[in-house]
Amino acid sequence: MTRRISVIRTVAAFVLLSTGLAAGRDCSECHKQHLSGGDFSAWRSNTGDWQNAGDAQLDPANEKLLMTRSGSGALVNGPTGRTVNLFSKQEFGDLRAHVEFVVAKDSNSGVYFQGRYEIQVYDSWQKPSEYPGIECAGIYQRWDDRRNPQGYEGHSPRVNASRPPGKWQTLDVVFRAPRFDKTGRKIANARFEKVVHNGVLVHRDVELTGPTRASAYNDEKPVGPLMLQGDHGPVGYCNLWVAPAGPNPFFAFDNACEDAQHKTIQEQAQMLKELGYAGIGPHYAGPGPMAEMLKVLDENNLEMFAIYTGINIDPGVQAYDPSLKEGIKVLAGRNAILWIYAQSKQYKPSATGGDRRAVEILTELAEEAAKHQVRISLYPHTGFWMESMDDVVRIAELVNRPNVGVTFNLCHWLRVSSSRDAKAVLEKAMPRLSVVSINGADTDGKDWKTLIQTLDHGTFDMKGFLETLRDAGYTGPIGFQGYAIGGDAYDNLKRTMAAWEKHSQVLRGDVKPFGEPRKVQ
Repeated sequence: MTRRISVIRTVAAFVLLSTGLAAGRDCSECHKQHLSGGDFSAWRSNTGDWQNAGDAQLDPANEKLLMTRSGSGALVNGPTGRTVNLFSKQEFGDLRAHVEFVVAKDSNSGVYFQGRYEIQVYDSWQKPSEYPGIECAGIYQRWDDRRNPQGYEGHSPRVNASRPPGKWQTLDVVFRAPRFDKTGRKIANARFEKVVHNGVLVHRDVELTGPTRASAYNDEKPVGPLMLQGDHGPVGYCNLWVAPAGPNPFFAFDNACEDAQHKTIQEQAQMLKELGYAGIGPHYAGPGPMAEMLKVLDENNLEMFAIYTGINIDPGVQAYDPSLKEGIKVLAGRNAILWIYAQSKQYKPSATGGDRRAVEILTELAEEAAKHQVRISLYPHTGFWMESMDDVVRIAELVNRPNVGVTFNLCHWLRVSSSRDAKAVLEKAMPRLSVVSINGADTDGKDWKTLIQTLDHGTFDMKGFLETLRDAGYTGPIGFQGYAIGGDAYDNLKRTMAAWEKHSQVLRGDVKPFGEPRKVQ
């Protein structure tokens, strides 16, 4: 067992680094808490038939059972695979988790974050899906006896990355807990920011409107225990550890990435990866170029967070790029976002006379996007018809689709708004707020040179803004707007990342549940 675990640890460390889950800069390694080892001290006392073993593998006499070897380090749910669920003593909010598991043929288990939100553990080797979320690494469905069908909001992994039964597998997860205001009202849903199965990214930024089926609790809380399901079939777990999740994902607009040395997406992707960005937010360029871009991003373990495109609400005018519906298909299963601005010559900025036509167009796009697990985020833009945060919130509420949210753009808000207090506008935008963009800016700036700078420049209180964003309950991606900054893209992005690492300390959350920091060798 010792040798097998050491090999898995080495592979897992590589996987974490290569998939962007490692967070050495925020010292989450210092707070890593191991939940599996030589005993059950990290778990609540009712452990049923769970046993600590040296290894677990298929029983040669019955491939639907596991057999164990003497030793310690692996948690196995007894000889029949039918026992109680394990609950961690410590309760967590946001966290990063590493899980290694093995299942017998046709077996079933699950890892429940906060005891409520399940990542499925299942024998999916070379099996078709029965329904969304049942697959290994699927986000399991919710359940309501009054609905038809009763199961809903299950999320299948992008690809089936399963290994055969009896082979040890890995899950690496970044989870964000739901947020609540001072009165206890939920202001942000729980979300799985990232799920990596056997080194393959299978989910990104998936919100959960409530606990999944078979959860231990029907309510939602800021913290809760990690739960291992023990009553659905033989399963073994080892090398299970948790650590702080770190700050929100940070990506760059494509306008911040291009210069004479970085013209191609290959050059830009390599730069972003080297500097530690999570991905890019590009302009929409059609299905073909977008597919090529996705291929390059996948090769570099980067994400396409939001794709910038627009609609025109004037009668008799083409409402949107005719290839956009085909482009949506290219994004299928990625839970990506279409960043949609709205223009008009007939209606002045913010004029409500254009609402009806805008809602008609956006509803059509939202319905098409929902078929492919694509989201829409309305983008307020100075001088455009949807110009202010009030505009995008108003239209999103009129469209009233679960996959339609809003974006907060710092530079456009500073340009349009007379206020410099972001608290009220962010609270109004929640819980529809799905993307935030930031950049260095002068508080009293009047033009783009002063309102869009690298993050290490400007008089605007970025630390205070991020604290306000945190307190509003926002846990989603944050992008760097680099329009017309000029100069060397690498240098701009490097200095911006350094500033982000400093400012984003306020987004790192409570690390106390993970214990006292330890020195990392």
